[in-house]
Amino acid sequence: MKLTKEQVAAVVTEASQKMSDPNYSAVMVGGFVQSQPNVAQFISAHDQELGGENGGAETIVNVIFHCALIATAFSKAGSSRLRTLSFDDLDRAAAGDALARLADVQLPLHEFVQANIEHAEAKRLVAMIALAIDGATA
Repeated sequence: MKLTKEQVAAVVTEASQKMSDPNYSAVMVGGFVQSQPNVAQFISAHDQELGGENGGAETIVNVIFHCALIATAFSKAGSSRLRTLSFDDLDRAAAGDALARLADVQLPLHEFVQANIEHAEAKRLVAMIALAIDGATA
């Protein structure tokens, strides 16, 4: 399912409005970790690339939050319920340049990642997981 720029923008706008609630991001992250344990484990395994002891945990939470927003965009666009992604799904999505592939497959998500994530490895991981989600909802 191709997402439109408007569908992604609606999810981002809703998230921006809800960020005033301190529980919102915790619920989003916790829900995603619970529903996607393999993805959470995969992201956590990149702790060193995401900053190690000096910020890795914060960046991991940030990556998971952005992945949860992407999953929400697919859900709100009417995609079927996202199944639990496997390590094989993640391996398939890891081939090549994830950001470039995301631009080809889901341009609005590529633009979202580029505009909202500064850390290069975090961008790469979110793009790769967005590709895995896209593949699982196709």
